[in-house]
Amino acid sequence: MRVVTASRALADAGQQDMVWGHVAIRDPAGRGVWLKRSGLGFDELEPDDIQLIDWSGRLLAGQGAVHLECHIHLEIQRARTDVGASVHTHSPAVNAFSALDVPLRAISHEGVLFADPPVPRAPLSGDLIWNPERGRIVSEAIGTQPACILPRHGLVAAGVDEAHAVMYAVLLEAACDLHLRAQASGKIVSFSDEDELRDKRARVWPESQLRAGYDYLVRRSSPPS
Repeated sequence: MRVVTASRALADAGQQDMVWGHVAIRDPAGRGVWLKRSGLGFDELEPDDIQLIDWSGRLLAGQGAVHLECHIHLEIQRARTDVGASVHTHSPAVNAFSALDVPLRAISHEGVLFADPPVPRAPLSGDLIWNPERGRIVSEAIGTQPACILPRHGLVAAGVDEAHAVMYAVLLEAACDLHLRAQASGKIVSFSDEDELRDKRARVWPESQLRAGYDYLVRRSSPPS
């Protein structure tokens, strides 16, 4: 099951916060999204733990409680037909970075995807995204970008499939972590400018490299046969 595979990849990449956070994959038949049931961590999922949730947040298939924050995924994927998967995690580095009133600098390859245009920040309190209205605010904030910061609440990432969405989440975490490390040591004086960002995006993060990174996480997180 694709949700299980993507979730385990996120756990292996350090994106797990006990039982909170989720991956949602668009239902091929257009009925809504597939995501894990509430109360389980990324690393313990089995295929029977995956639910089909319709566009209003109702359980169509599967068992157990539905995640309160399913509206993050429902509203993003409702608005963006190009999105086949979305991710929400409580990334520690993203949360720490969100407390600073500074732009994210691309001081490594990871930051290239989020420095220009600047990674957006949702204009919300740090409360849960517990209804469609708050979900729509997140959807409007991320717009057409690969990821969005939820101040005091983590991140949301979205892509054409789960490989893209997972990698965007992992790379934003890494970019924020490196920015924080550099800033803790002094003033950041070396980072990619607009021209370098444009060139590096095309060379460093083509489809093939995003896929390669995701495939590596999947291999590393797969239980031994």
